[in-house]
Amino acid sequence: MVLLEARHNINPVSVFSKQIAIVDDRAIESEGDSGEAFAGVGGSESNQISVYIVRQGDTLSGIAKMFGVTTNTIVWANDIKGGVIKEGNELVILPISGVKHSVKSGDTLASIAKKYKADLDDLVSYNGFAANDKLVVGSEIIVPDGTLSAPTSSGVAVVSSGKSTFGFFLKPINGGKKTQGIHGNNGVDLGARTGTPVLASASGKVIVARNGGWNGGYGSYVVISHSNGTQTLYAHLSAVYVSVGQQVSQGKTIGAVGNTGKSTGPHLHFEIRGAKNPF
Repeated sequence: MVLLEARHNINPVSVFSKQIAIVDDRAIESEGDSGEAFAGVGGSESNQISVYIVRQGDTLSGIAKMFGVTTNTIVWANDIKGGVIKEGNELVILPISGVKHSVKSGDTLASIAKKYKADLDDLVSYNGFAANDKLVVGSEIIVPDGTLSAPTSSGVAVVSSGKSTFGFFLKPINGGKKTQGIHGNNGVDLGARTGTPVLASASGKVIVARNGGWNGGYGSYVVISHSNGTQTLYAHLSAVYVSVGQQVSQGKTIGAVGNTGKSTGPHLHFEIRGAKNPF
C-alpha cells in the first residue's frame, strides 16, 4: 500500500530550530535569541510542494513536524474544517516562507504586516484571527511571505537558489499582460480574460490538481513536477483539465484563467519553484 507520494521536504526538524532559510533567493541564518525566525523551512528542496497521504495514527501536528511547517500551513492549504483528517486523505504541503514574530507592546496586525512587507489579509487568515482580536504580548504569530532584511553579521550566508533554465519554460498563456512582477513564492501575475487557455510551461507530471476551494488563496490550481527538479504552479483557475499522476507535454492546455481563491480579477498566478522565473 502506497503511504507517501511525491515527498520532497525530507528534513523533519522543527521549523523554529536554528538553520539556513531560503527566502527570495537568499539564505539567511536564523538568529535564535531574537524572537524572530524564518518559518516553513525544510531541507535543501524547501521550495518544493509535497503531497502526503494520511496514514493510520497520523495527526496534523505530527505531519507538520515531519515536514517542518506549522499546523496552520496544512490546514490553510487544504481547507481542513475542524482540524479533522482521516486515513487516506491526500494533503498538499505548501512550503510557505514566512517570519515568526514575537508580539511586543504596541504591535498591531497592521503594523506587523507592514514591518515584514506582508499581506494583512493573509496574516489574519493564516493565524485564524478575527478582525477585533487583540494581540497578547509575548505570543508568537506567523507572517506568511514576510521578509526580513539580511543581518550584517559574519554568520550570514548568501547563496543563489536559481537554476539556469534558459529556454526551458514556455509562457503559460498566449498574449495577456503581466500585472504584477515577482512576489510570493517566485510568482508573477499574468492578466487575461476568464477562460483563456492555460498551457503547461514544460513537460512533466501533474502532482496537484485542485478544482474548487480556497487552497491557501490559490483557489483552483495545478502543480507540475519537471525532469530538472523544478515545479510550476498555475493558480486562480476557472477550470482544471488534468488530474494527479497525468503526464503532460509542454504547451498542453491544463486549465483556464479564472478568478478563484484570493484574487481581485481574472488572471493567472504562475510560479516556478526551484529556478528563476523568466516571466
